Amino acid sequence: MIAVIKGDIKASRKLVNQEKWLTPLKKTLSKWGRQGQKWEVVWGDFFQVEVGRPEDVLLKVLKIKALIKKIKAAEEDIKSNGLDARMAIGIGEKTYAGKTISESNGPAYIHAAEKFENLKKEKTSIGIKSEWCDFDEEFNLYLKLAASFMDNWSVSSAELVEIVLQNPNITQKEIGHQLGITQHSVSGRWKRANVDEILEIEKTFRKKMKILLG
Repeated sequence: MIAVIKGDIKASRKLVNQEKWLTPLKKTLSKWGRQGQKWEVVWGDFFQVEVGRPEDVLLKVLKIKALIKKIKAAEEDIKSNGLDARMAIGIGEKTYAGKTISESNGPAYIHAAEKFENLKKEKTSIGIKSEWCDFDEEFNLYLKLAASFMDNWSVSSAELVEIVLQNPNITQKEIGHQLGITQHSVSGRWKRANVDEILEIEKTFRKKMKILLG
């Protein structure tokens, strides 16, 4: 069993300088595996990532979401929080391992592609499809609710979320020192970004996935 993330960057083509989002995204994906074999960015703003441990996939999706939402764009391009990532998660077997991720295939890849095609119709930016229908129904509800506030993260909120996801044991005092703001300001951003809810959803996903995978 593996997981596959299939996504695109919304509003990216309105940017004059594509490197604003492309360079940090590639840098992050490079930490997770070799380009071509484990991830790719194609057609300008579409990307695909293979995740060997399905229980880790939601954390990676959240990291990508925060990474893209924190990117500041010039006013002549788009609003500062106009960039966003739309992503579908597919979980299943990998039945064919090609030389590149584009050549690989299996239910995980098919599930990701099918779910990605339905995201617009479902009016959400994150979704999941697997062989477990009850799990999908439950978690797609959680993800749709989470997307309702994640899609509206400000640059500062996304910046804070990214720090927390990268350093799960970090304190608000340490975050404040890193961002150059007071602990009180960190607390306000924390609440506005719904950090506690995000961490709880990720924790629940990881727990349920481990049970399903046995």
